[in-house]
Amino acid sequence: MKILGTSIPVEDQQQALDFYAGKLGFEKKHDIPLGEHRWLTITEAGDSDGVEIFLEPSEHPAVRVFKEALVKDGIPYTMFGVDNCEAEHKRLTGLGVEFTTPPTDVGSGVMAVFDDTCGNLIQIFEEK
Repeated sequence: MKILGTSIPVEDQQQALDFYAGKLGFEKKHDIPLGEHRWLTITEAGDSDGVEIFLEPSEHPAVRVFKEALVKDGIPYTMFGVDNCEAEHKRLTGLGVEFTTPPTDVGSGVMAVFDDTCGNLIQIFEEK
C-alpha cells in the first residue's frame, strides 16, 4: 500500500493554486471543473507521478471549525520536508510568505511554520 494523495482544505482554490504553485513551487497536475469548484491537485515539482495534494474547498461546516481550532492553537495542518529550513525560510519570506514560527531547532531537526493564506498553518521541517 502507498499514499497516492492527501488533501488540504482551502478557502479559495485559485488563491491556493497561486500560493502553492507560485510561491512554494509545487506543480499543478489536475485542474478539472466540477460545477462550482474544481478537482485541483498539485505535486512536487518534477515528480508528476508522485503523491498528489488535493486543494479541496473547505465548505463543510466541520472542516471550518477544525481548521479554525488548529490555527487558534498554532497547530500546522501538514508538514513539508526541506533540505535547509533557514534557506527556505529566507526564500519564502522574500516572496511575502508570513511565518508564525521562525526556524527553530527542535532536537531532531529544524522547523518553521507559515500561513498558507488559505486558512491553514503549514510546517516545513529539515531533518538533522
